[in-house]
Amino acid sequence: MAKQKSTNKPVEEVRIGSVKAAIWKNETESGPRFNVTFQRLYRDGENGWRSTDSFGRDDLLVLAKVADQAHGRIVALSQQQRPPGQSK
Repeated sequence: MAKQKSTNKPVEEVRIGSVKAAIWKNETESGPRFNVTFQRLYRDGENGWRSTDSFGRDDLLVLAKVADQAHGRIVALSQQQRPPGQSK
C-alpha cells in the first residue's frame, strides 16, 4: 500500500541543522489541537535530499532542542487562537 501525498501543509516548521519539526493544526469541536512530526534530513549522493524519522545518538540533543522550540511555538499558537478574555 503506497502512501498518498498530503496537500496539507504544516502551520509552522522549526529546524536546527538537519533536524526539523513540522507543526500541524487540527480543528476539533473543542478548538484547535496541534501535533508535531519530526524528521532528520540527509543528502543521498545520487538522489539529492531525503528525510527519515530515525535519529542517531548525535541527533538526540538537537532533537530535544527542536522539540522544545516546537512546544514554545504551539503554546504561542494556542494563545493566539484563544478568544479574548478566556484563560487556559
